[in-house]
Amino acid sequence: MKILIGDDHLLFREGLRRLLEQLQGDSTFVEAGTFDEVLDHCRTSGTFDIILMDLHMPSWPGFDGLREIQALQPGVPVVVISASEALGDIRGALDHGATGYIPKSSSVKVMMGALNLVFSGGIYLPPGALTASMDAAPRRRASEVSDRNAGYGLTQRQREVLECLRLGKSNKQIAYELGLSEGTVKIHVTAIFKSLGVKNRTQAVIAAAAMSA
Repeated sequence: MKILIGDDHLLFREGLRRLLEQLQGDSTFVEAGTFDEVLDHCRTSGTFDIILMDLHMPSWPGFDGLREIQALQPGVPVVVISASEALGDIRGALDHGATGYIPKSSSVKVMMGALNLVFSGGIYLPPGALTASMDAAPRRRASEVSDRNAGYGLTQRQREVLECLRLGKSNKQIAYELGLSEGTVKIHVTAIFKSLGVKNRTQAVIAAAAMSA
């Protein structure tokens, strides 16, 4: 696995790399101390398997920077690991395509669990982030999901897959638990995105939390 770590604090980068080595010992690590360095590596260092980065690094252009990274590394998960726990930063990162958000204040146990979840294809969000995102959703959507059985017009099987997404399970885990092939799970996930009017798993997770509220 090839991992890009972007953070302007050398000690944190070293600590995170050591944690990652425990989880993915055969990985190759590339480090960057500024956002411009992150972009340079995205352009010149080949394709990464995952990108872990802080917000507000030197040369940070704002949340549109996440879009720049995704344009250079299409399909690669970008997970924010930040000292900021401000809801605005969490929402901004998710709205601009981040596939997870891990606060730096997390304990080692929580951090390792979050990273394990991310590596398995799941999505980690800090406690309270889902509730905050639900509260910010339009009231119209809240009324649309009041009838859970008919919510968004999903089939029973699609609701089961959506619940698995809400729990952060990967397609492989969902396939195993529901007795489906991974190809069938992908078809269901695509149909769920279309029904919910969302573009990624993070947005689907938020919608799932609203449906179960």
